[in-house]
Amino acid sequence: MMPKWGALLGAALLSVVALVAGVLVVGPTTGADDAAAADPSAGPAPEAAALAAAADERPNMVFILMDDFSLELLRTMPEATRMAAEGASYQNSFVIDSLCCPSRAALLTGQTPHQTKVLTNTENDPKHPVGGWSAFRRHGNVEKQFSLGLQRAGYTTGFVGKFINAYEVVTGQDGERVPPPKVPGWDSWNALLGGAYGGWGYQSTYLDEHGELKLRHHEQPPTSATTAEKDAAYATNVTRDYALDFISAHKDDEDPYFLEIAAYGPHSRLGHHYPGLKTWFPPAFADQAPADDPTGGNCGRVPCGKLSLKDLVGYGDDRSDNTPTYLGPDGRTSPAPAWRTNKVSLSDETALSQYRDRARMVQSIDRMIDEVRKAVDDNTYIVLTSDNGFHLGQHQLNGGKGAPYDSDTRVPMVVVGPDVVPGERSQFVSNIDLAPTFLDLAGAETPSWTAGTSFAQALTRPKAEGGRYAFFEHTYAKAHPGEVDLDRGSGGTIDIIPSYIAVRSAKGLLVRFDLDNSWKGTDYAYELYRYDRPWEDTNVFAEDHTKPYAEDLMRRLDDYEGCAPAVCRALTR
Repeated sequence: MMPKWGALLGAALLSVVALVAGVLVVGPTTGADDAAAADPSAGPAPEAAALAAAADERPNMVFILMDDFSLELLRTMPEATRMAAEGASYQNSFVIDSLCCPSRAALLTGQTPHQTKVLTNTENDPKHPVGGWSAFRRHGNVEKQFSLGLQRAGYTTGFVGKFINAYEVVTGQDGERVPPPKVPGWDSWNALLGGAYGGWGYQSTYLDEHGELKLRHHEQPPTSATTAEKDAAYATNVTRDYALDFISAHKDDEDPYFLEIAAYGPHSRLGHHYPGLKTWFPPAFADQAPADDPTGGNCGRVPCGKLSLKDLVGYGDDRSDNTPTYLGPDGRTSPAPAWRTNKVSLSDETALSQYRDRARMVQSIDRMIDEVRKAVDDNTYIVLTSDNGFHLGQHQLNGGKGAPYDSDTRVPMVVVGPDVVPGERSQFVSNIDLAPTFLDLAGAETPSWTAGTSFAQALTRPKAEGGRYAFFEHTYAKAHPGEVDLDRGSGGTIDIIPSYIAVRSAKGLLVRFDLDNSWKGTDYAYELYRYDRPWEDTNVFAEDHTKPYAEDLMRRLDDYEGCAPAVCRALTR
């Protein structure tokens, strides 16, 4: 089924768009088009100009990105659950790196971390940054954001919420505090800066009438303020207000719009919080449990008291059978040292309390989803996902992310919109597939340097051919000042996870860890898990590595290392 706006595009895009099985498929750009795609000052390509002329019926898009959202929380959210029932729900949806900044850089560009060169949350070395905003900008990723392609195709673009780690206010030469740089690709720019991790007391950006970037201060209401006054300043609710303002301002435009809404929840807090508010995952005051009732508060569709540690698949699993395995040049295997050596500091009581607070924390996001759905028209796609998952005691890891297991890498991917056929999808999708999907839905060109693949055709054809493998990569980095993902309140373990690359299919997960934590040496060892078992409970590499499914995973893993975009795309099929 072709989306209702698709018929208008044929004449305008005949040279770049093929209508295959009733779905728009856009060919990759090459040569001069690549240069235009990387240059935000370049004028629109002829095809994009023709597209803009027929843009009145193209769909709007709203992309809602949650932060550290784990799948067990989805069933607590009334509107998100309704959205999943009414739209396309991808059961095999993953992130390329289960860490905020590398994941967001990959999402914005459609490239893998080894291509974006954004490998960690913090820059580590200011002269040669490997993470954070410094690395994102230094390695040319600003010019590769999908939003630039949407702008060239005639879309009005807006951003609200959390952007990239360390995109913050800077100190000028005279000591004056000045806004961070303006980010191209966005016509409206309401980034909430890092103070929003705490929920209250932070700054956000906006563009004035001249297009100049300005700062807005969001003061933390006093302790004596009412619940309504406090929650009006809560980061998720301010994000909602910015989003609704953007939709209201552009819903009647002739040109279509794209809006990204990046919530801070349910990420753990940093900095500002109210006296007596001890939780590391601060919900809005309206959702919090009374001090004398830990099972109270608002957990959405499920009473807080009914949430239990049994919901956290793999919680407390004995890790003695998870140690990695060496593979010698002669094909023989031998045990490798365990990397999961952290003290299990997360108590059952703390884990359960934090699980419930995370459920309370996402209810404000769910209300935002509800209001956004009511504000948009029928010709609008809404996409809901997360930048990564979160483990909270699974695998005897404490609290955090970064691991290659389902708790950390599997995220929701739910889409509603024009002509979307409701139901679950079995295709494998990754967050690097979002950029080409957005461009595809807009009828815009997808640059050849994009490593992801559009899954737009599966929106109208649930059994359309799609990915069968997902790849993961992660880079070890010793925690540095400014690292926001230690999650110490959960007994965080991010800085014990080694570097790895991994590949996952319906049959199994193969991970190659580098147990040498220097960035120069290597000490490779493997973990292999079968999915005819309940979770990644037992490393079967020694006994299974010569079986056909494992050999297939190994071939793909070897080819993935350092892959060029076209090879990366081919490996998922």
